[in-house]
Amino acid sequence: MRTTLTLDDDLAEKLRQAARASGRSFKEVVNEALRIGLQARSAPRQDRRFVVEARDLGLREGLSLDNIADLLDDLKRPSH
Repeated sequence: MRTTLTLDDDLAEKLRQAARASGRSFKEVVNEALRIGLQARSAPRQDRRFVVEARDLGLREGLSLDNIADLLDDLKRPSH
């Protein structure tokens, strides 16, 4: 199919560079880029599972995050 397409200047230059580098025609490079882009958009996303990694907070021994009020009280007391 023949059609008219207006490309942004920077995109057209990248396509020209890709055509020169690959030795293929501009048309072939544009068609391949469109196929790849459309396929990526229609492919189902594979959401990666969010994993929280536990890390040591470096609290002094005997301090706990289980009760924030007690923790704040403990932190206000002068250390011995």
